[in-house]
Amino acid sequence: MEKTQDYYAVLGVAKNASKEEIQKAYRKLARKYHPDINKETGAEDLFKEINEAQSVLTDPEKRKLYDRYGKNWRDAQHHSENFKAGSSAGADRPHYRGGFHFEHGEEPFAHTDFSDLFSGIFSGGGGQNSQWSEAFDAAGRTVEAELEVSLEELFNGAEKTISWISMEGSAATLKPVEQKVQLKVPKGLTEGSVIRLAGKGEKSLGQGRDGDLLLRIRVRPDTRFTLRGYDIVTTVPVSPWEAALGGKVAIETINGKINITIPKGSSTGRKLRVKGKGMPRKNGGAGDLLVLIEVHVPDGYTDEEKELLEKLRRKSQFNPRASLGQWAARQREEVA
Repeated sequence: MEKTQDYYAVLGVAKNASKEEIQKAYRKLARKYHPDINKETGAEDLFKEINEAQSVLTDPEKRKLYDRYGKNWRDAQHHSENFKAGSSAGADRPHYRGGFHFEHGEEPFAHTDFSDLFSGIFSGGGGQNSQWSEAFDAAGRTVEAELEVSLEELFNGAEKTISWISMEGSAATLKPVEQKVQLKVPKGLTEGSVIRLAGKGEKSLGQGRDGDLLLRIRVRPDTRFTLRGYDIVTTVPVSPWEAALGGKVAIETINGKINITIPKGSSTGRKLRVKGKGMPRKNGGAGDLLVLIEVHVPDGYTDEEKELLEKLRRKSQFNPRASLGQWAARQREEVA
């Protein structure tokens, strides 16, 4: 038995052999070449090679890498692992080995962990023939990844440059190649929307069509706003007297300040709707801005303010607890 890099030949099975057939062939050869049984020169090396072939061909992920990249399958696995490790690299680097990097204009843009994208290139899903052949035509698979954007970029649209590392070449010339593409994030998208980049996914075999790259929009958390579909939710703090007496207050929106009217007698949790001040829609129009009122009480008061509050307490007949049936029922039970 000659030593070879062909794991299928090592085990004497066909390239489409099932896991059970591979295990059966392995057990037969393992018994034959086990060092405790076979004392011939080279038996131990052959036994190690048989074990290596079995461990690769019975592991679905490793087998897919081997079927596509042949003896260079470890390089593909290595670059995939480097990609996952590189996703935590510093944001000031010009690009990230094995990962995606985003730039806004000329300034670096915070990168996102795209390990799922890279692992998707080398595992899972169908579409590629199990045997590498320069003459075989097979379309590349569609690859999905996340694209993180700010609310402002989603609201106004933005241009971005994306770069990543892909593995290209035949089984004998496989090597990492940096890919870079410029794209526009158009208005009208929201959380979960998808941008399709035709031909930017997995590379094809032979004359097949390159796969597409699908970028799923993920909105970066914002301290001021929350996105709910095409509606934008924000909270506005108001004073007790603004809540009681009502009036106009200025609030921030994504594209500037506006004045809204606080209705008289507003309480914390009251929701106001400002039409058309949400995210723009693809077909025109926009979602709404939802404003949640939150009543804030001062930490301290001046002597004059205290005097006014004391006067209000003496004069006012309002008791918020009196209208709470559960509270009133508890009081009746306690008195009884």
